[in-house]
Amino acid sequence: MTTSLVQRVKSKLSIFAHRKARGMLDGEYGSVFKGRSLDFEDLRAYVPGDEVRDIDWKATARHGSPLIRRYVAVRRQTLLLVTDTGRNMAATSADGEDKKDIAVMALGILGYLALRHRDVVGLVAGDSAGSRSLPAKGGEAHLERLLREVHSRAGLSVPPSDLRVQLEHVARNYRQRMLLFVVADELLPDPGMEKLLRRLRAQHEILWLTIRDADLGAPGEQYDVADSLVLLSHLAGSEEVRRAYGLASAERTAGRVGMFRRLGIAEVTAGSSHEVVPAIFSLLERHRHGR
Repeated sequence: MTTSLVQRVKSKLSIFAHRKARGMLDGEYGSVFKGRSLDFEDLRAYVPGDEVRDIDWKATARHGSPLIRRYVAVRRQTLLLVTDTGRNMAATSADGEDKKDIAVMALGILGYLALRHRDVVGLVAGDSAGSRSLPAKGGEAHLERLLREVHSRAGLSVPPSDLRVQLEHVARNYRQRMLLFVVADELLPDPGMEKLLRRLRAQHEILWLTIRDADLGAPGEQYDVADSLVLLSHLAGSEEVRRAYGLASAERTAGRVGMFRRLGIAEVTAGSSHEVVPAIFSLLERHRHGR
């Protein structure tokens, strides 16, 4: 029997985030939507990082230790998962995992957080040939379907990646304010992409996770999935080639980071599934503080 992708996500959360940390992760997610209408739900123990204004001082005095008021949304919000399932996502990441596996883990964790907050989750995914969208709904079975869609479509036999196609699809078809969680390959910034993201940023909350590329490894056959070319072993092992690759990669990273900073979009990177939970916590925290 095939292992549930949602179950993998829950297992990863239980391994990398103990109960207090999961409470903080929930709290960071709950702070994303500005102007969210909230109702009081219950109290929980204070953990470092909680807002002092959320402390219930009367309950704290009775209990003998700080207690935090927890709230739930009166109305559901929408989380739209946006990701690339083109050929680039069949490549390996900085830690050697398939990029699509890291993408599924990241999408699954934020999707699961949304379900815990009674929000609904939808998906836009695709490649340079087009996008496929699945409507926003609640429930773990629906989240499983979304994750299966991403996992099954990314591969070497599909068209090349072009995230611009997916972002333009969102800009054309989604008018309701929502949270966009974009998981993508290392983006090549340009004025057209920046203009498109500025348009989306004016309409939606945006969180972005970049999956880092693998470095040029030890001598051996290197395969570029984007254009299906093999990099000869003597080139992959060349110190001059490696140096040029490193400089180009650093310039690309600086350009991407600068673009997101100008747009006010919080971005983090992950090179393995082990980095996803702390990366998402950092992403939510940075978004809350406007960094």
